[in-house]
Amino acid sequence: MTVALAVIFAGVLHAVWNAIAKGAPDRWASFALIGLGEAVVVVPMGLIVGPPDRAAWPWLVASAAVHIVYMGLLLAAYQLGDFSQVYPLARGSAPLLVAVVAAVALGERLSWAQDAGVAAVCAGLVVLAFAGRRDGGGPEEGEAKPRDPRAVAAALLTGVSIAGYTLLDGVGVRHSGGSLSYTSWMFSLQAPLTVAIVLALRGRATLTRLPRSAVLGGLAGGLISMAAYGIVLWAQTRGALASVAALRETGVISGAVIGAVFFSERLGPRRIAAACVVAAGVVLITAH
Repeated sequence: MTVALAVIFAGVLHAVWNAIAKGAPDRWASFALIGLGEAVVVVPMGLIVGPPDRAAWPWLVASAAVHIVYMGLLLAAYQLGDFSQVYPLARGSAPLLVAVVAAVALGERLSWAQDAGVAAVCAGLVVLAFAGRRDGGGPEEGEAKPRDPRAVAAALLTGVSIAGYTLLDGVGVRHSGGSLSYTSWMFSLQAPLTVAIVLALRGRATLTRLPRSAVLGGLAGGLISMAAYGIVLWAQTRGALASVAALRETGVISGAVIGAVFFSERLGPRRIAAACVVAAGVVLITAH
């Protein structure tokens, strides 16, 4: 139960840093600052704790590369769609992919109750993603705002990348000799590369022209992001990948609340019901 609560808390932290990225006036700069915030902590930490075992390195390097692709897809999704649509769809599609691959390739087997829990979490998250958001500012009160299919595609591809790095890290961290060394060295590769790519594409002015509040928000997002995923990597050494992945994505409930409170995105009865389905799935996943 301690592991389950830790992963649920990591999901809340993940929703918070994604909201910081989505709400930034310049999302390119926000993603660069998130990478910079991660690097400031993890590079010294990696030097202190030392590198992970050699067997973990192929997984670690591959994960860092997939994380960079993930950041690019997530940025594109947030440019195209609403937070309350993109976030749950990206996060909700990943656990099902992880469960299938972990069962087929890694031989992990869940109980029937845990299988039902994974299915319930995924179903609830899909409803959270596609439940119609009402936009009171349209031509007619309550008129549904149309979805951008490009946002859906970007969100689904983001989910594929999430499943990819979850599986890579789930195997890699178990070969690393310690989740702290794996976390710090993986982020030490990924974070500086993220910053370098943004600066190469957008120029140094992307960061130098920002107000202080935006800089502090982005750096804080990086610290929160690193803490959230560090907890997940620790949990992956103590539980099945599918159940950890599904529990982590309960953060979309926090994401739905954040979308309603901070982005004025309607939280209607279908989304409330879907959140209850997700909660029921969590109970099944943690049942023994």
